[in-house]
Amino acid sequence: MAAPIWIWAFSVTLTLIPSVLGNSEGDALYTLRRSLTDPGNVLQSWDPTLVNPCTWFHITCNQDNRVTRVDLGNSNLSGHLVPELGKLEHLQYLELYKNNIQGTIPTELGKLKSLISLDLYNNNISGTIPPSLGKSKSLVFLRLNDNRLTGPIPRELVGISSLKVVDVSNNDLCGTIPTSGPFEHIPLNNFEKNPRLEGPELLGLASYDTNCS
Repeated sequence: MAAPIWIWAFSVTLTLIPSVLGNSEGDALYTLRRSLTDPGNVLQSWDPTLVNPCTWFHITCNQDNRVTRVDLGNSNLSGHLVPELGKLEHLQYLELYKNNIQGTIPTELGKLKSLISLDLYNNNISGTIPPSLGKSKSLVFLRLNDNRLTGPIPRELVGISSLKVVDVSNNDLCGTIPTSGPFEHIPLNNFEKNPRLEGPELLGLASYDTNCS
């Protein structure tokens, strides 16, 4: 007697699930590829039909074939970042410096609990620094200098005890410079060339978002 059609359909579904899950990170990265203009063909190896993206150039994976690094600094890329980057759960290094990336920093990057380095400096990124980055509790390097960022420095970043390097110089940030937590040891020249950014905050004397209206 032939198996009922629903049993066959269920078995097919179970067969497909591992491949879909296994390539979810590849799907996220391919979404990034489609959002970028790549005149130098540095993303030519990013083939979405492969089981995972671990053989793609500029991608590093761990022993479980989960993406840990995206290294695309100084690659002559333009376009914008995508929210799907927040699906790279094991990502530690997002290196996209010295390109011509526009648009905003996706709030979804705050979902990256393993992120150590976020290097987006020397681009054309606008909008605000997402407060959600304060959830990236493994962050050590946050380099956003030489962009077109506006708004205040999110106070959520003060709670990242691992943070060692912050550079937001040469933007259009406003408000005051945090002085507590990891910001106690960040040199003031890492905040320079932000015409509307006041000096270090004096608690109780000035709002952190002064000059932002």
